[in-house]
Amino acid sequence: MLPADLIDLIKSLGVFPVVLGTADTEGNVHLTFITWVYPINEKTLRIALSSGSKSAKNLQERGKACVMLFSPNKALTCYGNVRMVLERIEDVKFPVSVFELHIDKVEDNLFPGGTVTGIIPFAHTGNVEKMVELDSTVIEAMRRA
Repeated sequence: MLPADLIDLIKSLGVFPVVLGTADTEGNVHLTFITWVYPINEKTLRIALSSGSKSAKNLQERGKACVMLFSPNKALTCYGNVRMVLERIEDVKFPVSVFELHIDKVEDNLFPGGTVTGIIPFAHTGNVEKMVELDSTVIEAMRRA
């Protein structure tokens, strides 16, 4: 399922940019960019989202998702069933929920003659100190959930 080197990379970086795919009850696809992702093991990813977001609503209603991960020499899409494991992270001032993706299938989306040279570039803007503190709180909650 998830390669060990990718699990180690995600854990070492703290925030790891990915693309999350969900669908509503009518089948309309919704894609969003998130950075709160934490691998529990090779078959389980935890993600944290604003509780009122469209993605969170879709996950609660449908219980299915896909996550696209990019890292050096990898472009993987993970598909699976999702359940909420924590309705709200108490230490965060606004509602954030934690979901768990149980990976059923992983697709390698690289094609011959091409590769990915790194992760999705990401940097906080604004009050970086507060954002780093928030990231740490959320990641710790995902680890413990």
